[in-house]
Amino acid sequence: MRRGMPPRPPPGPGPDDSQALRRRAWLWRWRSNPLRRREDLIEAWIILIVWIVVAVGGAFVGMLAARATEGTLAQQRSDRHSVSATLSQDAPASPAATGGNDSRVRAQVHWTAPDGSQHNGRTMVEPGHQAGQHVKIWTDQHGKITSPPAGPGESALQAVLLGGSAAVFFSGVTYAAGRGVRLRVDAVRARHWDKEWEDVEPRWRHRMG
Repeated sequence: MRRGMPPRPPPGPGPDDSQALRRRAWLWRWRSNPLRRREDLIEAWIILIVWIVVAVGGAFVGMLAARATEGTLAQQRSDRHSVSATLSQDAPASPAATGGNDSRVRAQVHWTAPDGSQHNGRTMVEPGHQAGQHVKIWTDQHGKITSPPAGPGESALQAVLLGGSAAVFFSGVTYAAGRGVRLRVDAVRARHWDKEWEDVEPRWRHRMG
């Protein structure tokens, strides 16, 4: 070693060593050791159960929500039908005339349902349509005007979004519940520590004195 040169510090832990340390730190509650308390083992089981419920339950709830959404939208496609309606009067020339907030206007129409019954109602049409012109409307199984059903692609997207939202919500509720139980365990552990310190502190102070 050259004179005047400080000794080289030992190399720090590598990536593998850091991962091993984190793994041992996470698993210490499962290993039997003098520092582990009953509350530590309970907390370890709580963490494990929460993650299992989040993984399995979240996927299950998301799948159920997605299937329910797909079923509802499929039922809408089955119940709703397109019908040719006839304008009963001239449609307004611009959306501003009826206070509309898009490019279409509301106008009175009448139509014949598949069962032969006559119906009247108001629906959105293009501005400037004349009385007697035909427009396409969507009706439900009772013959009332309704919105168009979602197509297969839109239905699949809505099912994915609602299923994912349900899974995230379920996971959040499960995590919050597990966190609440862990806080109760922490409170019990803190009370035990205080009680043990009350027993040990006088003897320790006497020995130090």
